[in-house]
Amino acid sequence: MIYNASPFAVAIFVAFVLAVLWMSSYFAKKTTTSKGYYAAGGDIHWGVNGIAFAGDYLSAASFLGICGMIAFSGYDGFLYSIGYLAGWVVALFIVAEPMKRLGKYTFTDALNNKYNSRGIHLTSAISTLIVSLCYLVPQMVGAGSLVTPLLGMPHYVGVILVGAIVIFIVATAGMASTTYVQFIKGALLIIVSSVLSIAIFVHGIKTQPVENYHKFKTINATVANGEVTAIESGEYKIIGAQQDAKGHHYVKLNKEGVNTWWALTEKDGNAVLEEALSVVNAKNGEVLYNGEPKDAQKFYQVGHASKIIVDGEEVTESGSLGPFKFLSTIGDSTIVRFEKTIFMDKDDKVQVWYQNPTPGKDIMTPGLKFKVKKGSTFMSKLDFVSLMIALFFGTSALPHILIRYYTVPSPKAARKSTILAIAAIGFFYVLTLFMGLGAMITGVLDVQNSNMAGPLLAKFFGITLFSVISAIAFATVLGTVSGLIVAASGAVAHDLISNYFGIPLTDKGQVKAGKIAAVVVGVFAILLGIVFEGINVSFLVGLAFAVAASANLPAILMMLFWKKTTAKGISASIVVGIISALTMILLSPSTFEVYGLLPSDAPIPMDNPGIISIPLAFITLVVVSLMTQKDAVGREKQVA
Repeated sequence: MIYNASPFAVAIFVAFVLAVLWMSSYFAKKTTTSKGYYAAGGDIHWGVNGIAFAGDYLSAASFLGICGMIAFSGYDGFLYSIGYLAGWVVALFIVAEPMKRLGKYTFTDALNNKYNSRGIHLTSAISTLIVSLCYLVPQMVGAGSLVTPLLGMPHYVGVILVGAIVIFIVATAGMASTTYVQFIKGALLIIVSSVLSIAIFVHGIKTQPVENYHKFKTINATVANGEVTAIESGEYKIIGAQQDAKGHHYVKLNKEGVNTWWALTEKDGNAVLEEALSVVNAKNGEVLYNGEPKDAQKFYQVGHASKIIVDGEEVTESGSLGPFKFLSTIGDSTIVRFEKTIFMDKDDKVQVWYQNPTPGKDIMTPGLKFKVKKGSTFMSKLDFVSLMIALFFGTSALPHILIRYYTVPSPKAARKSTILAIAAIGFFYVLTLFMGLGAMITGVLDVQNSNMAGPLLAKFFGITLFSVISAIAFATVLGTVSGLIVAASGAVAHDLISNYFGIPLTDKGQVKAGKIAAVVVGVFAILLGIVFEGINVSFLVGLAFAVAASANLPAILMMLFWKKTTAKGISASIVVGIISALTMILLSPSTFEVYGLLPSDAPIPMDNPGIISIPLAFITLVVVSLMTQKDAVGREKQVA
């Protein structure tokens, strides 16, 4: 797809960015101490902190990633939001108040409160850095995705832009400006998403979403021995070798020198070829979109209902619908989804998206993305359970979430801000369901980039709504990235330089070191955001959650609730959790696809490591702690 920038959208975007930069400059004047830089002075009101919690959490993964997953996979995409939200229950009842009581500035401060161990300083700081970087990648990818339609610039420009702005925010005012950026954009994102959801209900469902929506052609075909031998068309001719991939048969047709790919299917008992979307990466480096250069704009936006059932009757338009009626109508109707397959045509790599009319009842129940029903295997079910475990437990182990407990004055305030965050986040996730389904049926989907479902849906309802929600979403990315970089810079300056290496730093020296670390981490995040272009951000966040839950959660829970936990047990648990989770992710089918390799060649048949890496970290902590009890007792006697 080609995105054309709107001057109005650019103006709104610039206004938001300038407001953020002014806010950072304002708070920079008040940030003179390490407590002010890393924890906003510890005096943020619980109400502000609660919405800031929500603003931090409602990142690129929530608005861009989940909306995109729902738009392409229905209810399975919504399962991510259920997992995310459930994780806050753990945060509320187990982590919030103890972390506030134990902590100072960083996750390491809380974890090492009882031990004063150099090993914990080192391992937990490294864990914070790795988890922060894993979470930073999807945010930067989301930033690039937003800038393309908003400003008409390439993906890498968006990544560099958000990186530069965030580095400025963190390097000036630290957590204070980050908190208020998150507070404002969290509130605005919920308000504007509510408006977008109302627009969806008013618009309803139509078989022809827009007047210029591309009508995909069908051609009757004659099939013999699994091959198309003839077609009923005077315009198209069969050329080249036919292909089979993922249980479907594909035929290349030529019209006036332009080659396009068609999928063989059956309608009313007859064999037909259906027009598909295709991207061909030729051996000579040329990239063709439906047989033509990208500038020809022949690569269409998609997403529509082929059959609409309202109150038992088939209609072409549903009219305005209430929230529950909207969901039930989709459940009764048939929605055309586009599935992707990849194959080689001689030396050319071909990506084809074919039409897959899907009953609404299948969209509204699990199974389209996660193979838990029809076509499932033991491994696919295990992979799904592993993902849910990571999402459920990962929230309470994210460093940038944990440090937010230190910005409020008391444990009671930490609990109250968490309750408010749960309410705000839960309401927003309900909105993502409507926005994702709305994008599915309004002809706005870019099959190459699921992250753009939400912004493109907003664009469908007018440039003003698109401009505002895209700018807010960009600010959302800014706020989340800022919090992550503050956590990472604290790990470097406070945990590693000052505490582990024992380099004496004044209070101002810790702030300066944190700012330098923020610049380094920010630059590294920019590079990773460019490399992972096009990957769904919720999927990437899910992997970050798995690493966080594996590396940090066992240490947190056992430190709080098991008296025999030792410093060496915590350190060993963190190391095993990081290594096991990252190894499984790097050798997974989805990562192999990112490498450009065949997913079937991946040595580990699962994408989500949590069900193995989390128990492994727990077992390591228990075993090592029991083995080092004497060492722990000896240290206690020496201290006494």
